[in-house]
Amino acid sequence: MNTSTNKLSIVIITKNEQKFIADAIKSSLFADEVLILDSGSTDDTVSITKELGGKVFQQEWLGFGKQKQKAVELASNDWVFVLDSDERISHKLQDEILQELQNPKFDGYFIPRLNNFFGKDIKTCGLYPDYTIRLFNRQKGKFSEVEVHESVQITNTSHLKNDIIHLAYDSIEEFITKQNNYSTLNHKKRNMIKAIINPYWTFFKLFILKRGFLDGWHGFVISKLYAQYTFWKYIK
Repeated sequence: MNTSTNKLSIVIITKNEQKFIADAIKSSLFADEVLILDSGSTDDTVSITKELGGKVFQQEWLGFGKQKQKAVELASNDWVFVLDSDERISHKLQDEILQELQNPKFDGYFIPRLNNFFGKDIKTCGLYPDYTIRLFNRQKGKFSEVEVHESVQITNTSHLKNDIIHLAYDSIEEFITKQNNYSTLNHKKRNMIKAIINPYWTFFKLFILKRGFLDGWHGFVISKLYAQYTFWKYIK
């Protein structure tokens, strides 16, 4: 339990996350409050959360940026950590967060994220350390109001050392489905030239420049599928 004077809320947005939510909440129980903002789950996400002592609020889907901002606003404390249901806060990160909250010198903190693809932790393809602001004082910053690829808008930031564990994709099929959905939300103006050229550049950048080849088959598949995602963005 957090013993610092700066109390912490951990917030998670959910919909039908029964596969992941229990372990996400268990990794969050060091905080003073854990809550989910659910957008109409029809599985056991809500009941699992309540059983583990988490608070539950309901909100129709607003888009990633607005939904996460709403969850932040529902928290009881100004210091918040925004977690995804398929992420886990490592024990080392828990300790580092609590230590930092004893006397925070910054308003927000970038956290390194270790992504796991198809059962393998990936540190190539530009996917590590994959810094993202997750711990911040909500009086000093807020989420951008975008459909996808949302981020916290805040100044006076620093970086923590220890990782969030992200269980990114169990299978290639799941990867394809999610990237297809993201490309719809994040589509660009149709551009045949970019649709032809940019996917080749994406693959070269990830597999060669970002050393995806060091992860062998995993690196090849990840680079190839992100190239496909780039193609989808410019044809939709």
